[in-house]
Amino acid sequence: MLKGRLEDDRMLTGRGKYVSDWNLPGQAYGHFVRSDRAHADIISLDAAAALAHPGVLAVINGDDIKGALKSLPCALPVKGRGGMELIHPGRPALAQGRVRFTGDAVALVVAESAAAAQDAADLVAIEYRDRDPVVTTAQALAQGAPLVHDGVPGNIVMDYESGDDAGSKAAFARAARTIELEVDISRVVGNPMEPRACLAHWDAGSEHYHLYTCTQGVAIMRNQLSAVLGVPPEKIRVIAEEVGGGFGVRFNVYPEYCAALFAAKKLGRPVKWTGTRSEVFLADEQARDVRSKGALAVDANGRILAMRFDMLANLGAYLAPTGPFINTIGIVNCLSGVYDVPAAYARIRLAMTNTAPMAAYRGAGRPIMSYALERLVEHAAHALGMDPAEFRRRNFIRQFPYKIAAGFEYDSGDFEGVMNQALAASDGKGFAGRKAESQRRGRLRGRGMSTYIEATGAGFAPQDQIEMRWSGDGALTVYAPTHNHGQGHETTYAQLVSGVLGIPLEKIKLRTAGPDFYITGNATGGSRSLLAVGGVIYLGAHELVKKGMALAAEALEAALADIEFAEGEYRIKGTDRRISIQQLAAREPGKLDLAYANKFGSCFPNGCHIAEVEIDPDSGETTILRYTVVDDFGAIINPMLLEGQVHGGVVQGIGQALLEETVYDDDSGQLLSGTFMDYAMPRADNLPNFSFTTRNVPCTANPLGLKGAGEAGAVGSPPAVINAIVDALHAKGVRHVDMPATPKRVWEALHAARA
Repeated sequence: MLKGRLEDDRMLTGRGKYVSDWNLPGQAYGHFVRSDRAHADIISLDAAAALAHPGVLAVINGDDIKGALKSLPCALPVKGRGGMELIHPGRPALAQGRVRFTGDAVALVVAESAAAAQDAADLVAIEYRDRDPVVTTAQALAQGAPLVHDGVPGNIVMDYESGDDAGSKAAFARAARTIELEVDISRVVGNPMEPRACLAHWDAGSEHYHLYTCTQGVAIMRNQLSAVLGVPPEKIRVIAEEVGGGFGVRFNVYPEYCAALFAAKKLGRPVKWTGTRSEVFLADEQARDVRSKGALAVDANGRILAMRFDMLANLGAYLAPTGPFINTIGIVNCLSGVYDVPAAYARIRLAMTNTAPMAAYRGAGRPIMSYALERLVEHAAHALGMDPAEFRRRNFIRQFPYKIAAGFEYDSGDFEGVMNQALAASDGKGFAGRKAESQRRGRLRGRGMSTYIEATGAGFAPQDQIEMRWSGDGALTVYAPTHNHGQGHETTYAQLVSGVLGIPLEKIKLRTAGPDFYITGNATGGSRSLLAVGGVIYLGAHELVKKGMALAAEALEAALADIEFAEGEYRIKGTDRRISIQQLAAREPGKLDLAYANKFGSCFPNGCHIAEVEIDPDSGETTILRYTVVDDFGAIINPMLLEGQVHGGVVQGIGQALLEETVYDDDSGQLLSGTFMDYAMPRADNLPNFSFTTRNVPCTANPLGLKGAGEAGAVGSPPAVINAIVDALHAKGVRHVDMPATPKRVWEALHAARA
């Protein structure tokens, strides 16, 4: 029986190889000079003193890379209102003529040592002419606001809409009641364990670029680098072993990687850069930061007739490759949630500001929709005087498949059954007694839920390719495009292969690339690895068994029709003559290797989160006392890993709900939350023990019947926690508290309601 992950021994004994563990002969070291202001023209850059510093090899700036490096890529496969195309103002690897956020990379200092590069960076003299910054979407859209890019009028790169505009307006006109709620989905920083780093190398002999870096998928980054470097993907090698966390912020290429590759080619030496935690806060992609105005139209029986959302999304100073996609399609792919709504509509305007660029973070758009919708639904239930569970029950989707107004189709689900199981597991009947006990102690107790759904499994690549190659000792290496950085791919993929081929788990290895070839496919992201690439691996293993039938017949000197396969062996039916698949692979080197490709569509995991909180009204401090999760993940391969993924996602969602917030000064654009002293991360003492169970309805869109699980916890938890807080405060007149619900913010809400 599998008791742990195959990765654990290597990771826990310090034998993992992260980016900073890579070293090449003759390597130099880089350090980036970053803008100390949010918006300014670069008047001059004097590198003379830095170049004179001992050990310095070069100081590279934006002018040096002009013509050599193209803009970082960005595209959106859909048009906006009135046929509007996405405006992509471009992003250079080093700032050219103007800086647009605090932390914008202006120059790269390369030296013989990391210390020399860092010391010399302080000697680069830059003269700026300050411009007024815009920090929030409200500032960006104000009449006469400063432009982040001259080519982006009104600071709007896309005005996007989805759903049924006319139908929803008609439903609102005839509704018995309409309910509105405006919420803020606050900005967060991903903060993986390992800060970004890279080792860039130019092989002049083969004319290949080599980049060792932390990435969620080498194939995607290779294609993005190809667009910047202007060379075919075949001329680029991206190498990644261990990656200390991804969460979406390791999906895209970053400007630092491009600048380092330019420097490596220019100097004829490898260039290594290791970022700091400060640079994570300043220059990593950030996420969320969407203001949503939502409205529901209901009939006299509490049935939802329509819903409308008007959202403003802050995309920061530059467009990250996936930023517009995540904040449009990534939001509306579950526009009406788990509810049977005849008409739904959303308008999303993507604004640019003088802040760090925005892109994916665990959930990649779906937590935004889930929060806006589930806060609105809970708010509406209170406004109608209905039990929130009963209001949801009246409006759940019950027939599948079901196409939502945004055009996406849910294949399966049992939303009421999931909620009923969560209500029972959370002891809803005992809540009144627990609330009364809290009141006797002068505390406020609340209970909130979210019944979320999200889209998982989609990808940008046209297919996912895998390869399986045998070695002489009977070991099988599986090459897959998704990268393992904490999810346990080595274990779950091996379970799938072992289940089909009947070989021991420890004989199965996972790689994302070989030394002389690459496979195509989608990166790790969108909770897609096991259901999508795992599905390809599962079918590929069956193809491998079929491929071996003729070889086994030859080896056993029998007719092909007489060969069967079971428990890792080819057998002649009705006899004891057999040969194991490992023996066959060793007997016929290379003949039992396999390349296989396929792709599967999106699927829709869903669930019910119920949070129970207690608030101290004198301090505003919130304590989560109980937390219950019931999820529908279709099918389960490894229960231990599944529960770990859910727990991790819930913790990240609770972090956003209660603690985490990226704060910029509204006037200067300076980052005010640039360290862990100012940016609070969730810890064990912020959390209760979680109750987690599943109620699974198989997915019909992939051969394993799976629905993605990696991001689910982060999608369902923020609205559940805030709903519980608002429920606790409701009797005091509070109707909404924005994230993060810090003690100060809760205390202020209580006192404002009293006033």
